[in-house]
Parts: sequence; structure tokens; C-alpha cells
Amino acid sequence: MNAAQLPPVAPEVTATLVEGLSPRLRKRLDAAVTKLAARPTHRDGDTTTIEVDDETELRLYAPGGVVAKVEDVTCGCLLAPACVHRAAAACAAPATDLAPELAEQATPEAPGPASATAPTPFGPDAAHALGLNVAPASGPDTATGVAANAAPGRAPNTAPDAATPHETASPDQRAAADALWSAGAAVLEAGVDGAGAVTQSALLRAAHSARLRHLPRAAGAALSVVTLLRASRAGNPSYRTAELVTALAELLGTARRVGTASGAELAAVRGRVRRPYSPDGSLRLYGLFTEPVVTDSGHGGVRTWVAGADGRLFTVGDVAPGGVGRALGVADRAVRLGDSALTHRELGRAGLAVSGATVSPDGRLGAGKAVKAVTARGAAWTEPPLAALWETPPAEQAARALRSTSRYADPDGTGSDLLFLDVELLGAVREPGGACLLAQCEGGVRVRLTVADDDPALAHRDNLALLAAAPGTRLRIIGRLIPATHPRLTLLACTHPTGEGTVDLGLDRLRRADLPDPSAPAHFAPPQPAGPGGASPLYLLERRVEQTVPAGRAALGLLSDVTAETRRIRRGGLPTAAALLTALCASAAQRDRDLFGRLLPADTDGFAAYWLAAARYTAAVSESLCAAAWNATEGDPVAVPPVPVHDAAG
Repeated sequence: MNAAQLPPVAPEVTATLVEGLSPRLRKRLDAAVTKLAARPTHRDGDTTTIEVDDETELRLYAPGGVVAKVEDVTCGCLLAPACVHRAAAACAAPATDLAPELAEQATPEAPGPASATAPTPFGPDAAHALGLNVAPASGPDTATGVAANAAPGRAPNTAPDAATPHETASPDQRAAADALWSAGAAVLEAGVDGAGAVTQSALLRAAHSARLRHLPRAAGAALSVVTLLRASRAGNPSYRTAELVTALAELLGTARRVGTASGAELAAVRGRVRRPYSPDGSLRLYGLFTEPVVTDSGHGGVRTWVAGADGRLFTVGDVAPGGVGRALGVADRAVRLGDSALTHRELGRAGLAVSGATVSPDGRLGAGKAVKAVTARGAAWTEPPLAALWETPPAEQAARALRSTSRYADPDGTGSDLLFLDVELLGAVREPGGACLLAQCEGGVRVRLTVADDDPALAHRDNLALLAAAPGTRLRIIGRLIPATHPRLTLLACTHPTGEGTVDLGLDRLRRADLPDPSAPAHFAPPQPAGPGGASPLYLLERRVEQTVPAGRAALGLLSDVTAETRRIRRGGLPTAAALLTALCASAAQRDRDLFGRLLPADTDGFAAYWLAAARYTAAVSESLCAAAWNATEGDPVAVPPVPVHDAAG
């Protein structure tokens, strides 16, 4: 059995089942989850059955695809309903979320652990050590333009609700945010290895409470943390520690801001449950390209990008369970938009005239019954209105894309992470993880082009290898920004090397006959400089931030001395980073004793606050170095532009 075979379970159902266990059964819960994962599973309609043993079956009933009630999880063992099997099945299943009205109908909120009070605001000395609200007018840190203020969290698929200018969070919302902070700090204290089913249950309970208090952004962040914790503990190969760092920082940062935000900031902190589709009248659309979409959760499909007459970008997607096989098949299916008979591949090169259009904040086109669409003439990338997309300087495009991909920016649903560049291919460049394609664009900026997906069933990898054998070829390309200390994109589409038409690099396969010199082998460009941030000692702080996540606070508490690291960071012109590293490690090691010499509980809130500031600081500096890399040309001195960030303490 794997998690994908089980129906999603609402967070309050899992939390209620775990909270109902006796202390003895809670200690056995993680082992029960592992044991249950090895048992056979089969699905019949809305019911999924797990064979606990030769005589006992456990059933999950999911009408509508989600287990929304505690009563929908039943077990045939003698100890049911107080057995560990029901809670173990809920913990093994994917966590999902319900709209507030459905959540209230599903199960009443069970009493959970009392929420802890959020940490008190820092005093001037502590704030200075953390770099909070400190932006020196001059000195070494001015070169990076980054204070240690933490930018607000970014949750996917949210857009802010409206709020009155002086509106503040209600007492219930503050209490829900405090519970989220405490649950997130507990995860950071224990690390992945110690954050088992009981710790995850506390997060799920806090997420459910936040959802009921109309804080969907923070609730979504908590669910992301739970999903990543489970992926890590299950040894999922797609798991990345950096993703859990981002999710935890998003959770903690958003929870801290709820109590102090007001007006528009409060609306952004709250977030929105669903993306609203708003009417956009009549649109004349021109196809750009189609990209395959394959997710780690087993979903597959395509996304077709189109542009309006005014240059706005829109997408038409079709993604569902099915993996890479479905992605390849859907590309040749008709687009679900009005009466159009175009396939996704065809739409990427044709046009549409749409009336009654509806658009989400992130540019997705709705396919409601009132939407009418007919096929129209497309435009070449060198013709208006599409040609205008390539006229913006690369540095400006990178800055816009960086704002869109920023890990902790308030989501506003606007902007795109795509770049439109005219490049000259220089050949392949060897990297630790393999090889990528080097190209030079306007201003002498050299950009590394990588594959969007390594799956051999897709054409990305083979196409990139062929293009590496065509140095000197000039192409018009579309790529997705990868935040790095050097210019870097995933290559999605390009003009054909022969100059005839365009190539969707994930779907269309180039041939050697398409190259200017079909017999030429792959050309390797000389080694390239590391870029503006290549020599930055920021990684010394980054690795300590990441080290905390798998092993918990104790991992930093065991460090004997970080003086050498902080000295090197200061020499690199980042005194705030050095202060953060010192404060973080000192907080991890601090354990006070009572009058009898017994260790007192660790200050989990204080440590979480220092870790949050460090995580946000490193992200802000990295984004600033990325922007600088796109502004720098070969031989020019590097000046990192300022990056505004917000206070992690709210």
C-alpha cells in the first residue's frame, strides 16, 4: 500500500482519531502506520479496504473522494472503535482540506491541546542581533541591500480577501495563529525524525482551527508541512529538505503576522480558499507554446500558454491523475474552452477569439458554459503582438519573474516566471549534476539552460543534447526562471533551428537533420565563472538552517563553536548573517536549570523565532544575488540591488 492508494482524509478527522487514542496507543502509532503501509489495499467505488490481517479489514468511506467524517473510518478488530488501526490509516492517507462550510458539516471541532502564546516581541538588543527592522544606511551589508527582516510567507493557490484599512485580526484568529505557531515550533524542535504522527496531528488540528477562523493561507502552509514530513519519513525520492524549510518558514511567518497585520496586509495574511474567476469580456488570444506537466503525486497533463493583444499571459490546462503517459496523450486532445476544436498542440501555434471569458488571478482561463471560443489566426513570435514579449531587457524580465517566484512574497496572483530571450548557443557546460546548455543573451549575459523534466519519455533531455551540438545557432527562446546565483532557466520552447516554426521542447522531438551541421558532436563551452554570488559565504548560514529541519534543535545545540564560520561570513560582507548564525546556535544550546540543578524545558518559541529570521534572511539575500546576476555582464563589477523584506516577528 502507498499513500496514493488511499483516499484523502480531512485534517480534523485525522486529528480527532489521534487525540482519541490512549497514551499507550499513541506511542505505538508510528509503528502501526509503517505496518499498515505493507498491507494489501483495494478500492470499490467510494470505499477503500485495507486488510489489517487475515481476519480483519479496515474501511475508509470517501463520498466525493474525501473522508470527511470520523465515522467514515471503520475497523473490524475487537478493540474498535478505540483501536490504533483507524488513526494509523488516517495518518497514512494524504491530508486534504475542505472549504469552511464543508468542514463545519463534517465533524465538530474536538478539543485539542491548549495553544501556546506567541513569543513576545524582541527588545532592541535582540532585534539588532536578529537584524529585524534594521536596515543600515551604510556599511558592508549595504552591498547586499538586505536586512534580516523576514519577508511574509507565500502559500500556493491563494489570493487576498478584501479588508478595511484599519481592520485587525479577531481574538479567535489570534488564538488559531498562536496554535499554528506552537505546532510549527514543535516540529522545528523535534526535527523530521521526531515529528511523528502525534506531532503531525497537532499540526492538522491547528490547520483545521485556522480554516474555521478564516485563515486559509496559514492552514494551507500547515498542510504542506505535514505532507512534506510524511514524504521525508517515508523516504520519498522526490522529497527535498529545502522545500520543508520554505514550508515551515511560511507557516511560522504567517502565524506571527496575524496578530499585528491590518488592512491590506491582513487580507494577504489571511489568504483565500479558492481562486475566484472574474469576467474579462472578450479576448483575442495568440498561442505561444504547450508544456507537459508531470507531478510527483502521479498527476499528468499539459498547460498551453497564450498571450492577449495587450501582452497579458494566460494558460489553458488539463491535468489529472495519470502521470507522464497522460501528459503525452492530452497534448493531442481538444482544448476545454468554448466551442474550439483545437488541440493543445495546435492552440500553442494558433489563435482564439473568446467571448464571455473568465480569468483567475494567476491567468488561468475558465471553461464555464457561458464561455464561447472560436479558432482564429495565430501570430509568429516575430510578429505583433507576440514580438513585444522579447523586447523587454533580460534583467527587467528576470526581476519581474523573481517577484513572481519569491518564496515569501505576499501572493497577488499577478506576474509570470517566464522569460522571453534572444540567445546565441555556446555549447554544453559540465556541472556536478550533469550538463546544461550555455547561451548568451542581450548585454553579454550568459545563461544556463536546463531541462524542465528528466523523464526519458519526454523530449526535454534529448532536445537539449541536440542543441548542444549547434554552437553559434541563434534562437528565440521561452524559459522559466530558476533562482540561482547565476542566470539560469529551464528551457521550455524555442524557434526551430531551421527558422521554420517553433518547438515545444517537452513534446516535439528535434532530429539531427534539423541542425545546421548534422554531423557535429556536442560542443562543450569552457568553464564559466560562478557568478556574483558564487563566492558568497551565505551557504554557511543556509546549511545550519537546513540542518535544523531533519535533526531538530539538538543538531545545532551540539555545535561546539561557530566562531570560524562567523568570521568568514563577516569577511564576506554579511555581518547580519554572522549575527544570525551566532544567535541561532546560542539559542539552540541554551538550557537553563532550576534551583535544584534540573534542566528546564527548552525555549522552543525563542529558537523558532531565530530560525525563522535566519531562513527569511538567506532567502532574501539569495534572491538579491539572483537579480544581480542578471544585471552583471562579463568583467563588470557586481553591485547587488536592495531587496525590501518584512519583519519576521510581525
